[in-house]
Formats: sequence, C-alpha cells, structure tokens
Amino acid sequence: MTVPGHIHLDPVGGIAGDMFVAAMLDAFPEIRDRVLADLARILPPEAGQPRLSEGRSGAVRALRLRLEPPPSAHRHHHAHGSYREMVERIGAAGLSESTAEHAAAILTHLARAEARIHDVPLDEVHFHEIADWDSLMDVVAAGSIAAALPGAGWSVAPLPRGHGLLRTEHGMLPVPAPATVEILQGFSWRDDGIGGERVTPTGAAILKHLVTQDAKAEGRLLASGTGAGTRELKGMPNILRVLAFETAHQGRERIAALSFDVDDMTGEEIGIAAERLREMPGVRDLAIATLMGKKGRPMQGFRLLVEPQALEAVKTRCLMETSTIGLRWHLEEREVLDRHGAERRDGGRTLRVKYAARPGGATAKVESDDLAGLGSFRERRAAGRRLEEAPE
Repeated sequence: MTVPGHIHLDPVGGIAGDMFVAAMLDAFPEIRDRVLADLARILPPEAGQPRLSEGRSGAVRALRLRLEPPPSAHRHHHAHGSYREMVERIGAAGLSESTAEHAAAILTHLARAEARIHDVPLDEVHFHEIADWDSLMDVVAAGSIAAALPGAGWSVAPLPRGHGLLRTEHGMLPVPAPATVEILQGFSWRDDGIGGERVTPTGAAILKHLVTQDAKAEGRLLASGTGAGTRELKGMPNILRVLAFETAHQGRERIAALSFDVDDMTGEEIGIAAERLREMPGVRDLAIATLMGKKGRPMQGFRLLVEPQALEAVKTRCLMETSTIGLRWHLEEREVLDRHGAERRDGGRTLRVKYAARPGGATAKVESDDLAGLGSFRERRAAGRRLEEAPE
C-alpha cells in the first residue's frame, strides 16, 4: 500500500465516528484486517460483531459500519463510561502498534471538553456520548486507522452546522452539541439549511486529533472512499467522503516541536525518562541539552519531534515521566530527504549502509554499530569510507 502524503475529508452530510471509519476502510481496504483485529480485541462477545456493508445514501454508493448484536443473546449496550476506565480498557486490550495511543488521545479530547463543560476534574469525567460499545468501537477503529497511516497530513472542508435540539443524558441540548463546539474551536463551519446533529462529539474528537492543515486537497489522487451515516437527509446524501493524495513533495511534512526544561531530576531519572519517551509511537527524535537557569542553576532542556497526531499522547507522557510543570509546542514544516537502507559486504563482514538522495547526488553512511567490532579508529574509518564511496 502506498501511504498518502495528504488525506482530505469532505463532510457532505457531516461526520460521526462510524462514518469516518467506513469511509477510510472504503478508501484503504488493505487495512481492514488490522482494524477489525483491533476491534475483536477491545469488544467482548456480548457487545456484538462489527459489520461493514455496502449500500446507498441518496444516489451515492457508500460503505456503512454497524455493530451487529450477537445472535439469540441479550446485548449489553453500555461499556464502562468513565474516562479513566476507558483508557485503562484500551491500554490493556493488546491492540496493534500505536492504536492504543491514538485511541486514548481521541478520548482525551472528549474528556477535556466534558470536564470544561460540566466543571469537573478530568478523572471524574463520565462519558455519556461514548458509553455505548458502538462508540468505543468507533474510537478504537479510528485509532487503528491513524496508526496504520503514519506521516500523512489531514485536512477537512467546512463542517455542516445543523440546528435544532438534541436529546441527551443531560436533557435537551442545542445543536451542535456543547462538547462538539468545545472541541472544534477554530474549525470552519457552514450552514446548508439542513437541521439535526451533523457532527457528533466522537467525530469532532477524531478531527481534532488528526487535522493539522488547512484544506489543501491537491496532488495525485491515490484513493477515495465514502462512508454513510444512519440518517437520511432530504435532497442530499448523508456521507463523508475521503480523498487521499500523493503530494508533490512527499518528503515534506508537518512535525510538532515539543520542548520543556527540568532542573530537579538526577541523571539517572533523566536517562530513564528519555528512554521511555523515545520509545513512544510518534516520537521521531529527542534531544537533551544542558542549559543555565536563573541564579546560575544548571538545568536540562528536552526537545522532541513528534508526529502531530501523536502530540496529545506524548504531552501527557512528558508530564508523567518528568518533573516539568509546563510544556511548549508548535507545528513546523520540514522537508526530509528520501532515504533507504541496504546491506553491503566488506571482506567477510555484512555491514548496513544508509543512503540519502541529496540534490547533488546520493550519499551513504555505514551504521556505526556495525563498525564497532573492527580494530583501530583508522581501520573503522577506512572500512566505512570504502562502502560509503562505492556505488550501491
């Protein structure tokens, strides 16, 4: 599968968790097995089975996702609904690489919105929107999809606002729901004259987690997909469309630069924290520098390069693993050279070489670990240069 450089979401009818998952699996059938395997790990038998089905919404063919109740058995409709319980369930499920981190980050956007709206601490948030197994399915599937497409940029067209009232566990609330409005501050909206809830809180949290760029749907179109919601809209299809592009500069990407300082940790504590942060999915690099603080006090400055969709999870881990009480971050554009690795023979040894496609011609560098077993510095340098200067 060619991983796209950019994915654009077109919320024709709106966006909910099931619409997002269906549209993405329609566009990328290669990742269906991975996503369905993650859902099998998170959902108990009494929750039912995820089912994808083709159909139509209006005049448009689309894919739908639903949780099919178990045969001849009473379905339990509710999962554990507190934020802490949901995060623990996701972490303990043994999901595929990076899925749990992305799913937990989506949950965190929902929890922070609920905490602000109801004025309660984060750990006391009890979800109503996401208490059903259906919604847990959507969050974990969205996390699995994000993990399967690392490095892609995401954008979304203006969102349909909808109007009217929505019946919830808190009574009747205005559309868009307060949690949706809280999460999507700064996003563009439009009014197409059609009422009802068009963007759900789960759909909003997925957008908040993924979207880091303005709507720039350009490049070579690699794939498209369409996911349908459950409602029927008058005069238009209730769909979310996905357009996936190979960008002109596939090596250009957005990266989050995250930094903080500490002045009260031992060297051993810093080493353990750095190792754990480096191992986190989405962390591309971590550097630590010794700085001089106020009153001539030495301190250590951490700087991490993080994939934007993993930023929330990494920020939380930084606050858990270190003594810092504040973080700084911003998004940067960067361009990365195309590179690949190969194995080369040198005498009786096999050495790994990294090649980079530079504008003036390709360069190569031998892995230092592979040279460590050689004799003197001169011998190591000579072996490395032989391979670096030889054509691949």
